[in-house]
Order: sequence, then structure tokens, then C-alpha cells
Amino acid sequence: MPETEEGRRPRIALTTYYQEGSWGVWNATAAIVPGAYVEGVARAGGTPVLLPPVGTDPEVLDMVDGLVVIGGVDVDPQFYGAEPHPRTSSQPSRDEHDIALTRRALDMELPLFAICRGAQILNVALGGTLIQHLPDINPVAAQYQPEPGRYGTVRFDTEPGSRCAELLGSSAESPCYHHQALDRVADGLLVTARAQDGTVEAVETATGGWTLGVQFHPEENRQDVRLFDGFVSAAREYALRRQNGR
Repeated sequence: MPETEEGRRPRIALTTYYQEGSWGVWNATAAIVPGAYVEGVARAGGTPVLLPPVGTDPEVLDMVDGLVVIGGVDVDPQFYGAEPHPRTSSQPSRDEHDIALTRRALDMELPLFAICRGAQILNVALGGTLIQHLPDINPVAAQYQPEPGRYGTVRFDTEPGSRCAELLGSSAESPCYHHQALDRVADGLLVTARAQDGTVEAVETATGGWTLGVQFHPEENRQDVRLFDGFVSAAREYALRRQNGR
């Protein structure tokens, strides 16, 4: 596979949690990324670069070749004009950080891979809305978050001709863990995968750079690296175009 200047691996920024963590004898606030995300990037040939939601500067994306907006807690409904549901739990400062980076990446046409909460951030950043507790309107959806700390499984069909279909084929399945989902899909996004119950499982931009938002958790399926491979390949091509002044 072609590399960027002097064989450099594409640099991939990842958003992070910012909350209590532990290491050694210490327990304190920390910037945290589950290892599956950084391992997915590294396995696909990228170099992970972590961007905690402190001291946010969207122009830092000028120094990388792609952005992964990782999963996490719910997006605060203030960002899409709704009142919070009793089951909604959010971290508004992290929302502000992730939304700012997402909008900057879209403006730059930087390759963007938005996972679970990240797909919801992508939709909200472009003016879309969310279903705050999916089992309220679809009891079957409880399977997507079966119990605390245990992933469910979702099977979905992809839209022919989409980026998702190109990478995964006409159907696939993945680990998932969510109780929210996309409601009104933002202008500029296309739904490119749905679960059998109609839940939106993937969205892409119709124009611009390589952008894919997925409601499921591909990083948790170490046996299927196709989405990470496709994303890092797009980041590599982006870096080469930038290097050559195109």
C-alpha cells in the first residue's frame, strides 16, 4: 500500500472521554479512549493521536489525516433543541468539543469516521435530531443495549452503491450498545444502512470528503476490520493529495 511522505503512516485523531480513571495507585480525572479504537486504527496502518475535550482548537486537525469521533455518553439535547429524557445522560463540554471538531473536519473534507455517539454527533452537528430513548417507541430496540456492560448484536442491510455497501457488502452484523438513535436525519446526510426494525445504522455525506457515521461498534469486532481499513485508506489518500498540493 502506498505511504505518505517518507513512508509516514497516516495520522488519525481520535476524540476521548474525560472522566475518572485509574492507573497504578491513582484515581483521578483522565482523558480515556477504549483500546479497541486505537487498536483498530493501528491495525489498519494509522498512527493514533488523542484529542481530549480540554483546550479545544479545531485547527489542530490541520496536522492530521483523519478523525475518529468515538462512542460514549448521550449527546445533550440542548444541541438539537429538545428537553432531556429521564434516561439521557450527557457531558455538554465533550459535546461542544466533538461538534466543533466534526464541523471542522467536514469543512476541510478530512476523512471522518463517526462511531455510535459519533454518528449522533455528526447528525446533530449538521442540524439533525435524535430519539432519546429508542425502546419508548420500539420495544425490540432494547436488544441494542441488553444490559450494562454487555454489547448487543445488530444485523443491517446497506444501500447499493454506498460507501457502506462497498466495504461491507449488501448486509452485515456488528456489536452495538445504544439506547438512542438518529431521528430526523440532517440535510447533507444519506442513510446507507438500516436494521430490520428501521433503525438508522449508517449515514454518509452525499458530497465532500470521505465521511461515514455508524450507530454500531465496529471496533469491538476484531474479526472484521473492513471499515477501519477503508477509513485509513481514505486518510492515506488524503495525506498524499495534500502532500502533492492537490
